[in-house]
Amino acid sequence: MSNILIIKHGSLGDIAQASGAIQDISENHPNDDIHLLTSKSFVELFKNNKFVNNVILDRRLSRLNIFYLFSLMKRLKNFNFIKIYDLQNSSRTSFYQRILFPKSNKNKWSSSITTLPENKTKEEFDKIPVLKRFEHQLNMSGIKTKHVIFPNFNWACCNIDEIKKNYNLDKYILLFPFCSPHLVSKKWPFYHELIKIFTDKYKDKYKILIAPGPKEIEESKKYDAITILENDKSINISQLASLIKNSEFTVANDTGPAHMAAHLESKGLALFGSHTSAYKVSIDREKFKSIQVSDLNKLSPEKVFEKIIENLNQ
Repeated sequence: MSNILIIKHGSLGDIAQASGAIQDISENHPNDDIHLLTSKSFVELFKNNKFVNNVILDRRLSRLNIFYLFSLMKRLKNFNFIKIYDLQNSSRTSFYQRILFPKSNKNKWSSSITTLPENKTKEEFDKIPVLKRFEHQLNMSGIKTKHVIFPNFNWACCNIDEIKKNYNLDKYILLFPFCSPHLVSKKWPFYHELIKIFTDKYKDKYKILIAPGPKEIEESKKYDAITILENDKSINISQLASLIKNSEFTVANDTGPAHMAAHLESKGLALFGSHTSAYKVSIDREKFKSIQVSDLNKLSPEKVFEKIIENLNQ
């Protein structure tokens, strides 16, 4: 039995997207131990993933922090990994490659660089949908893929009976009106209006919920919706996955929860402006759809509601 390393730091949406690739890698190494190097936010989450045998924390401190870097590299070298699958494909992980295996090719270190198509530059390759990029990387690394294009994030779910009982939840619509402060172009501005249209149309048939992250709790209180918390704090990722999974419908900006919903096989809708395309991030699924516009400020709540009803009733 040998040791295999997968690197995936995040973000949350990226973790959901990588679920199929991680499953394919694991199933192609049935007699090996699969180790996963990830960020603090996802260590506990990945302990629930049956395709991962061991989770290693990378605190991702500055590369100038020689003591931390030496400690991490020493720890990784002690595993004697026979192969590394870099699913993060970042400048940091390229830096790790240069330290650990400076002359390695795709047979030792699988990344978008070591498996880059001969007829494409890295910039051209990065324009391909993310799941297609994963598929190419794994295929070029000798992995027979079956799940990479259809990631299944259901492994992340847990029991939320207590939350459903505390909030008396039956049928509910879940909204994610947030985005990172430095990515305001992703934020659709008409969630207040959408909530009003929904409540006018359906009255008490559906509860309208918002599940904020730690930095979104105060903002969530501005909406005429139920804010889902546990002990006045944000619910964890596994609880959030289950809340999405059990919803009648999810509406979100292009953020982590949207990608979670897509790969939880949930009904939902993601709203995209000009910051990127739904095609590039591989978010459209059988039940989860997207609306792409050049300017989110011009996307009316009536248009969004129309799209919701179209998919909700299917």
